[in-house]
Order: sequence, then C-alpha cells, then structure tokens
Amino acid sequence: VKKARPHSTLDSHPSPLQSMLRSSLSIALVVGCAEAFGASSIATLSLPKALRGGSAMSSTQRDVAGSGALRMAIGVGDTLPSDAELSIREDGKIDTFSTEDLFKGKRSVIFAVPGAFTPTCSEQHLPGFVEKSEDLKKAGAEVIACVSVNDPFVMREWGLAQKVGDKVKMLADGNGAFSTAIGQIVDKGAAMGKRSNRYAMVVDKDMKVEALMLEKEGFGETSAEKVLEFLKK
Repeated sequence: VKKARPHSTLDSHPSPLQSMLRSSLSIALVVGCAEAFGASSIATLSLPKALRGGSAMSSTQRDVAGSGALRMAIGVGDTLPSDAELSIREDGKIDTFSTEDLFKGKRSVIFAVPGAFTPTCSEQHLPGFVEKSEDLKKAGAEVIACVSVNDPFVMREWGLAQKVGDKVKMLADGNGAFSTAIGQIVDKGAAMGKRSNRYAMVVDKDMKVEALMLEKEGFGETSAEKVLEFLKK
C-alpha cells in the first residue's frame, strides 16, 4: 500500500518567491478570462483586493454586463464620476457639460431610458417626470434630468414632442461614456446597439447617490412616483 506523501514545509509555508509565482499565475488566469470574455481591460473585472491593489468593493456595488465585459455598477453611497460629460442642445447650439457642472451643489433626480421615442420611454417614463416635476421640486429636487444614449439633436426633438419645456433637462450621452462609467451600459443587439439601462437615482449636493431604482421586469420601479415616494420620506 502506497503511503500518502506528507505535505512539505514549502507546501504549508510558501516562500516569498512561491507566493509571487502563485500571484503571477492568478493574474495570468484572470487576464486569460478577461480576453475570453472580451474585457477591454483588467480594471473592468472584479478582482480580489490583493490583486486589484485597491479597496474592497462596497456591498452596494454590483457587476453588470456591459460591452461584453463585467463592469462595476454605481450603488447607494457611491459618488458620480465628476468628469463624465453629457450634452444638451438649446438655443440652436450644443453645449457639453461635466457631471460636476450639472449636478454639483444641487440635489438632483437623474433617470435614464434605453432610447428616445421608444414606446415605454415616450408613453410612461418621461411623461411621468414631466407631470410630477413640480411635486418633485417641492420635495427637494433642484434638478430633474433625463439621460439617454442618443445624440443631442434627437434628445432635443424628443423633448419638444413631449412638451418638456424647462421641467426636465434632456441630456445626451452620445458615446455612452457616462452610462459606461456608472456601469449601466448594455448591448441591445443589432437593432439598438449599446444603450443605457433604465434606472432612476437621487443624488445629493455632493453627487453621492442617495437612492438607486432599477427595473427587475417591466416598468414601475423607476417611475416618477417611486422617486417622489423616496423624496417624501
């Protein structure tokens, strides 16, 4: 009968060289997985703290599918990226602003739709915020903004068609950079391409997320009514 080989001291107490080799192997495996799944960079993956070199992910952050890679989604308690840019067409010209320019110092309601002129967005989501805009402002919202991965011309025309006026800022995330930065970009295939998830959030004056509503199925969780309920708490 063969005797089991006893664990060596090196197995139970790896040397610094062995630890480094094992870490290198782990990183190589992660990079291989990233390439297999189409990740654009290792930073888009959820790595163990020791391999990330940063702090552990907060309990409010989630991994969501975006552009074929896993991306860290913004959550309650997180802060909006200050340098992401969004555009708006007003008075015959297009202006591009950073998120800091748009939301810093103002308690804001931001909701996003998959696309301008699409049925649910045009029939329920945007009209609800237009209708409830005064109630939302009375409850503490200083800015109400609609974000979509569309160009500023489309967002302008959609706003006119919906009689938005100055009740809701119609913000174009033309290249999807803002939606990507907060982990809410999704690929809707050949018909629509990369778009934003449907969501609604309340952001405080320091651009920290107070509330984040996401749809599980259908429509309702991201409505103006749900946001108003939160603001009135």
